[in-house]
Amino acid sequence: MDDTQSKPNFFERIVARLAGEPDSAEDVVSLLRQAHGQEVFDAETLARLEKVLDFADLEVRDAMVTRSQMNVVKEHDSLERIVAYAIETAHSRFPVIGEDKDEVLGILHAKDLLKCILTPEQFNLQAVLRPAAFVPEGKSLNTLLKEFREQRGHMAIVIDEYGGVSGLITFEDVIEQIIGEIDDEFDEDESEDNIFAVSAERWRINAVTEIEDINAFFGTDYSSEEADTIGGLVIQELEHLPVRGEKVVIGPLQFTVARADNRRLHTLMAVKVKE
Repeated sequence: MDDTQSKPNFFERIVARLAGEPDSAEDVVSLLRQAHGQEVFDAETLARLEKVLDFADLEVRDAMVTRSQMNVVKEHDSLERIVAYAIETAHSRFPVIGEDKDEVLGILHAKDLLKCILTPEQFNLQAVLRPAAFVPEGKSLNTLLKEFREQRGHMAIVIDEYGGVSGLITFEDVIEQIIGEIDDEFDEDESEDNIFAVSAERWRINAVTEIEDINAFFGTDYSSEEADTIGGLVIQELEHLPVRGEKVVIGPLQFTVARADNRRLHTLMAVKVKE
């Protein structure tokens, strides 16, 4: 007899320990929480298991980056501008658009720009574009994940029921629905300085940086009466929670939202306003 076939799996061991058999996904979640209460596994494992169960019900619209938050390159942008934009946003892929975001011409890989930098006079954006993949908002994340893996895809443009572009979704966006947010080397580290010089004229700023620290660093005189942090000041100026790519000039600095979600502002890019 094959011992591997007779050995109970993880869920069977949990059910056997807690008694009763689950009849639905809700019952499974309840059993998992009971198992956590009995210290079968820790809270982090419970959270991951719940995410796995929830994942089956999620659609592309639940994980996509919305249209307003898309970082895009325009078909007539110069090489210099595209390179600067890639550095500022720290993304590796960009949709390239024509007249507006409904006209996606292809996907630009940042690494394809490297061979163009040495011969900028020969730069032809159309020549380095890769085909864009399109998916509907209602496609299940399970199906999309399978397609990404089979086709080695990393980004897809999301379209609504009328064929318009409603956003984009990446492989990372899908995986984060299972394992939680993924921080890479370009995401801000709260253990590091809140103000980081990207170049001689551009700085990345953690949105929770206090106003007094901004004033000390840049020599500004922003008031901290209405907002304690630079993120709060930007929100106050815009009068709404901003999305990625929005810009605002406050005194001698222009701030661009580099990272934000529907709950809070995370990161800003700052440059000095030219007189």
